[in-house]
Amino acid sequence: MKSVTLKELGLLLGADVQGDASLVITGVATLEAAVDGQISFLANSKYRSQLEHTRAAAVLLTAKDAADYAGNALVLADPYVGFARVAQLLDTTPNAAEGIHASAQIHPSAMLGEGVAVGANAVIGARVILGDGVQVGPGTVIGQDSIVGSNTRLWANVTLYHDVQLGRDCIVHSGAVIGSDGFGYANERGQWVKIPQTGGVRIGDRVEIGASTTIDRGALGHTEIHHGVIIDNQVQIAHNDIIGENSAIAGNSTIAGSVRLGKYCIVGGNSAIAGHLNIVDGAHISGGTNVTSEVRVPGVYSSATVAMENKLWRRNTVRFRQLDELFQRVKQLEKTLKTED
Repeated sequence: MKSVTLKELGLLLGADVQGDASLVITGVATLEAAVDGQISFLANSKYRSQLEHTRAAAVLLTAKDAADYAGNALVLADPYVGFARVAQLLDTTPNAAEGIHASAQIHPSAMLGEGVAVGANAVIGARVILGDGVQVGPGTVIGQDSIVGSNTRLWANVTLYHDVQLGRDCIVHSGAVIGSDGFGYANERGQWVKIPQTGGVRIGDRVEIGASTTIDRGALGHTEIHHGVIIDNQVQIAHNDIIGENSAIAGNSTIAGSVRLGKYCIVGGNSAIAGHLNIVDGAHISGGTNVTSEVRVPGVYSSATVAMENKLWRRNTVRFRQLDELFQRVKQLEKTLKTED
């Protein structure tokens, strides 16, 4: 079990210690579930009532909240970021693999750095390069001419096709497929003619890719995921997309081909972005939104309707179909009134 004192955590976070600096912390938990030895946090005002009754050994708080709290605390500007840092320090997640398993298939031309671990039944193709400290989980396949940067972790049953490059300190979760063919076809008199997808995938440093997410290779040129991007589970990123630094894409979202998503963008869950669009830096796409035109100005964009009773939804659907007719009637009415004036 990992442990650290409150004083040590304060130094790590640049936080002020309130109470017993020698207190030993062994884990993290919510205010409601925390027990002795665990540290919690308050980042949302709706949970402030739990602060009075929490059994946490210490709590991460803002100065304002700490003024009304008599227990042990770390006082800092952003308790949620502080919680994330503490959780990393006390993380008990096991490695994706340990050592080189006897059943792993590693091509003689592959180059493995120091401390690389490869799990059972993993396959490492020709001319693959794995940086120092890379972890390759059981059943994972890395295709020929691919490169994986130092300290990147590939969990079980990840598939990297040929000519895929991942940077340093990335995490790829189980079932993710990177470098599969993009959806590229020409139509000749009703028959689909496949266009070979000859580009690759280039992924920067500190990128996290969720379970069962698919990132297609480029048709010509590369699909690019830049530094610091986080991608949730079951996301589809099509060929030749470019995802800007530190953007976040939530689960079940789909981005069609040749989209340029800017830096620091947020794409809410179950959203869809049509192909060949540019999305400006800092755009926030709400969950369930369909983006069908370019987004040129930073801001929050939404298109989904809120949940309502089915009968009301059905009536409103009918009225939505009548909007154009209503618009034309209003336009004609305005024209008539203007003529009468």
